[in-house]
Amino acid sequence: MPSPYVRRRRLAGEIRKLRENRGLTTDDLARLVFHSRTKITRLENAQIRPDLTEIMNLLDALEITGDEYDRICKLAREASQKGWWDRYGMSMGPRQKLYADLEYSAAAIRAYNQTAMPAVLQAPEFIASLVDLDRCQGKLDYLPERMTEARMRRQSELLRSDGPTYETVLDECVIHRLAVPPRAKIAQLRHMIGVVSQDERITVRVLRHDTEIPGGFLPKSAFYLYTFAEAGDPPIAVIDTVTTDLVLTQRGEVARYAAIYDRLRKVALSREDSVNFLDRVAKRLTDQSGSQA
Repeated sequence: MPSPYVRRRRLAGEIRKLRENRGLTTDDLARLVFHSRTKITRLENAQIRPDLTEIMNLLDALEITGDEYDRICKLAREASQKGWWDRYGMSMGPRQKLYADLEYSAAAIRAYNQTAMPAVLQAPEFIASLVDLDRCQGKLDYLPERMTEARMRRQSELLRSDGPTYETVLDECVIHRLAVPPRAKIAQLRHMIGVVSQDERITVRVLRHDTEIPGGFLPKSAFYLYTFAEAGDPPIAVIDTVTTDLVLTQRGEVARYAAIYDRLRKVALSREDSVNFLDRVAKRLTDQSGSQA
């Protein structure tokens, strides 16, 4: 199944283009199909799941026929599909639903993590500690048990035989600065080592805290890059901020983040050296805390 979110973005662009080519405003189109302007705007911004019947009526109103009609209906049908993550409603959190959607049909995922361990590589004990940290900041917008279940499902989907390649550059400061109990941190490091060691498609590259990054300014936030197998699905960059995730699809904007990622990857430790580094940190924490291996 292709990503419904990616298909919604493509469908949104098609509808906007059809409207503009006919010299119509959003108000004009709304009146033409007996919808509100708000609904048309949300459809053109990929903010709602499309209704196939409504899309067909819209195409009829715009006198779209033939191959173009069939192509856009196919996009609308795929954009309206539901994935495994929809069974969780909002209990897993809206941001995690977006990532689950994009991950499901991605061919390759690249990420830079400067504030958190990769969500799709987290251990249950570590996730529980993150929930405790989140509670310190206010009311949760998800159910912890369902969020944890969904996050582990994301991991199983990532590791399925036809899953995407995944590479993350992990800033070393995350390991030291994240205030979780030593046992949880040790469990997370060992879990990550185990996943990487067992699957060649999964790579973690540690960016040491004292490494210079030449070629430009430092990255200002964590971000994720997604590419897809189908040629019509453009690469996407998602920028992680405190309150929301910014989704970028403009070619130039995505290319800038891809270039930043390449700079980070170039100076980060190799896959093997990163695993060895994580192992040393886990052993040191175990010795310091008296935890059992």
